[in-house]
Amino acid sequence: MPKMKTKSGAKKRFKFTATGKVKAAQAGKRHGMIKRTPKQIRDKRGTEVLAAADAKIVKKFMPYNR
Repeated sequence: MPKMKTKSGAKKRFKFTATGKVKAAQAGKRHGMIKRTPKQIRDKRGTEVLAAADAKIVKKFMPYNR
């Protein structure tokens, strides 16, 4: 059986925690910052843990990163 391939877009965007949860950058910080409040910009720093339904999809894209 051949090896499964990892989606190269997914490996650039997601990391896994030690317990197997999926970390990703906060959404909504690429452009249009002028219309966001300073509080929104502060709150979107760093990473967040994905919801279980989204994490399930990402885990399929990265079969060896668990």
